[in-house]
Amino acid sequence: MKKSLDTIANEDGRFSVQALKFVYEGLGYTANKITTERRHVSGQSLCQGLKELAVEKWGRLAVLVLNTWGVNNTRDFGEIVYSLIKHNWMSAQPTDSIDDFNDVYDFKAVFKDQFKF
Repeated sequence: MKKSLDTIANEDGRFSVQALKFVYEGLGYTANKITTERRHVSGQSLCQGLKELAVEKWGRLAVLVLNTWGVNNTRDFGEIVYSLIKHNWMSAQPTDSIDDFNDVYDFKAVFKDQFKF
């Protein structure tokens, strides 16, 4: 039996359970946007999907929400993904790497600078 997201978040301690739920939801969101049959979602594609979903949900507050949950950069998305892989909530291809999540975009640029007052 796999562990609950609450248990995983509590044991890991770096990210809130909401962050894990968001990344898991973001996988489905991103996969549904991919039109190929295999529907494999790369780290870069997932980061882009998470960005779109965050802006859709919270607009200019997206960075504040993510930071409150312990997510400060795209590598943090990767840390969550690989934690979920470890606990059988997600899977990876042999060619996937946590490094695929390194510096995909700058949080300040995509979540703050795009909104003009």
